[in-house]
Amino acid sequence: MTSSGTAAPLGLRERKKLRTRQHISDIATRLFLARGYDNVTIAEIAVAAEVAKMTVTNYFPRKEDLILDVHDEFVESLARTVRARRPGESALAALRRDRLAATAARDALAGFSGPEFARLISGSAALAGRLREFHEEREQLLAAALAEETGAATGDFMPRIAAALLGGIHRALFEETVRRTAQGESNDAIAAALTGLVTEAFDTLEPALGGYAVAV
Repeated sequence: MTSSGTAAPLGLRERKKLRTRQHISDIATRLFLARGYDNVTIAEIAVAAEVAKMTVTNYFPRKEDLILDVHDEFVESLARTVRARRPGESALAALRRDRLAATAARDALAGFSGPEFARLISGSAALAGRLREFHEEREQLLAAALAEETGAATGDFMPRIAAALLGGIHRALFEETVRRTAQGESNDAIAAALTGLVTEAFDTLEPALGGYAVAV
C-alpha cells in the first residue's frame, strides 16, 4: 500500500530491495504452509530463496515477520482511518465505515487470509504472540492519533480508553474472522456473519463514543 500519491518514485536500488524482500517472504510462506512454521529454519529459507542467511535476517530480523509481512500497514491502519475521517464524522463512525468496507472487500488485513494461512497462524504460539503485539501497537498508535485529533492535554486518559475500546473491537472481529476461516467457512459466509457482528459491536459503543473525536 502506498501512503501518498505524490511520493517520489522509487529508484532502481529501492525497487530491487523490495523485490528481494517480497521474494524471500513468498518463499518462506510457501515453506511454512507446506511444512509448518516451527519446522522451517531461517537457513532453509535462505537456501530456497538462493540468498545468504544474513540477507534473510537483514530484511526480517524476526522470523515471525517472514509470514506476517504487513506490520506497518496493519498497525497504522486505525490511526490512518481516524485522521482521514470526513467532516462531521466521529472516530467511531469512521472506523465502523472502514471495517464494514474491509469486510465487504474480504480484506486480508481484516482476517480474510485463506484457510491454510489461518490454520498456520492459529497453530503457532509464536505467530499468535506476534499478532498480539501487532494489535497492541495498533492500539497505541490509535490512542496517539485520538489525542492529537482532539487536542487532548498531557495525561488525559480519554484517548487511551477510546483506543482500548475501539482497538478491542477490531481485535475481536479479526480473531473471529480468522477462527471461522480456519474452520473452513467460505469468505461469503464469514462476511455475511461479520457484517452483523461489526454493526452490533459498534452499536454497543455508540452511546459512549458516538460524539467523540468528531472531525470539524
